[in-house]
Amino acid sequence: MEEHREWDPPLPEAAGFEHHIVQTPGLRTHVAVIGEGEPVLMLHGFPEHWWQWRAIAPRIASAGYRVICPDLRGAGWTAAEDPRFRRHSVVDDIVALLDVLGIGRTSLLSHDFGAVIAHQLSYRHPERVRAAVQCSVPPAFMIFTPRLLPAFSHMPRMLMHREGGSLRHLFSEKYLARPLGEEDLDGYLRVQRRPEVSRAVAAMYRGLIVPEVMALAAGEYRRMRLRPPTLALFGRQDGPFPEELVRHICRDQERRADRFSLAFVDGASHFLTDDAPDEVARHTLEWFATVGSTAEAASDEV
Repeated sequence: MEEHREWDPPLPEAAGFEHHIVQTPGLRTHVAVIGEGEPVLMLHGFPEHWWQWRAIAPRIASAGYRVICPDLRGAGWTAAEDPRFRRHSVVDDIVALLDVLGIGRTSLLSHDFGAVIAHQLSYRHPERVRAAVQCSVPPAFMIFTPRLLPAFSHMPRMLMHREGGSLRHLFSEKYLARPLGEEDLDGYLRVQRRPEVSRAVAAMYRGLIVPEVMALAAGEYRRMRLRPPTLALFGRQDGPFPEELVRHICRDQERRADRFSLAFVDGASHFLTDDAPDEVARHTLEWFATVGSTAEAASDEV
């Protein structure tokens, strides 16, 4: 892991984090790390990056965890040799990152796009996931229904996104219960000045998101079983995912998952980590505590 000090554009401020570059085949991943203890991997949403966890990671770290917040392919300060995306490009990146860091098994906290990568990891490599909390995204075994279509209303615009186009509209009242100030908006969006990040938007949607949505609609994951204990967390003001609908599409969870639960946060919408960071941290720590330590889990498996 290589310590790095020069960043273009400058990193937004967040106290307590160390910043490194991790080299894996074809990728130089920016990783922000805080704390010591059992690993927790935090996978950011779109159009965010490591800084999404600025208020949450320190809380998790203070409970005795080492929190690792990578910028995923096409986001933040990570650089890829190949700008193309395939359906499993990013989950393969994560496995390679865990291998380089010497992490055999980790807990996960994810949001939005990061939750897609988290469920890919949980299904393809369940032995690498101790426990998972995913925000604002239903489980992959959900029952697909036309009532979910509003959740994909942004996709046509993202598929047609052009380099240099603004993504500011995504941080609107449609997705936030509490408006973000200009400083926070700049913290998220300044990195879009990097041409490779701006170009990655359409490539990600075409190469990864669309194929994954097609797999979800076809029920691919419903023919599999979710092994890692998983909590799905939603804001009660998340328009496309009202509680009644979420519970409806997850109603056969006992048949699809070893251990799965739902929770809902008042006063929060899609950008749950910005609307209610304290509640996200609380639910995450409580879920991890119910699963037990890595050592206890390994003992149970023997």
